[in-house]
Amino acid sequence: MNIDELVKRISKTDGLSKTLGMHFISTPEPDTLQATMKVDERNRQPFGFLSGGASLALAENVAGIGSLALCPGQIAVGINVSGTHVQAVSEGDTVTAFGKIVHKGRTLHTWQVDIKNTAGEVICTVQVTNYVFTPKKDNPKKGGRN
Repeated sequence: MNIDELVKRISKTDGLSKTLGMHFISTPEPDTLQATMKVDERNRQPFGFLSGGASLALAENVAGIGSLALCPGQIAVGINVSGTHVQAVSEGDTVTAFGKIVHKGRTLHTWQVDIKNTAGEVICTVQVTNYVFTPKKDNPKKGGRN
């Protein structure tokens, strides 16, 4: 899946992916993509291991970028993220997330994301469901809130 244009677009903004040190990678397959993240002070626990929340954030961002690539002009938001952490990763290692879409409906996408350490061992498996919709052209603020 070619995500080069999306990567250019998101690299110009601050956000969680940038804060945690995620780097997204295109793949030759049309239904997969990858991302890497070095385990460092931005995403580790006080004990020196990769935070489980950072793993889930990595998976949700991979799935989100994938859904955006599959549906240009639409918005994709995660509505369910469920993960199982099976192994710790120490600071200094780099993890790689391998995302594959397993269901591409009109409004729901389901992704399987496996995160591995540099030794190729699975450290976390995550299933992400995205809600995909077309943004409204005119979106006035509701209820007077900003």
